[in-house]
Amino acid sequence: MTEQREQLYFNLIDELLKCPNGQEPEILESKPELIDSGLVQTMLQVATMFAHEGNQDGAQFLFFVARELAKELGLYPEVPNTEASNPEAANKE
Repeated sequence: MTEQREQLYFNLIDELLKCPNGQEPEILESKPELIDSGLVQTMLQVATMFAHEGNQDGAQFLFFVARELAKELGLYPEVPNTEASNPEAANKE
């Protein structure tokens, strides 16, 4: 993955985090060229970082979106269940 592509992934993730609830599909549909396994991997990395920093809401949101994208891309077995990888998040529900 090039640095330029990684930056595009980070920009898209930032857009998703800042958008009003429910507009995520529109944002993703506007950037179909970025919807791939690299985006899923980058989302998981950012979500893990958020979890370590105590941003459980951001982490759960990104884990959820990454899991949904992975299902669409046929990558689902590669994406961990958020509750299994983050027991603290599971206990807050």
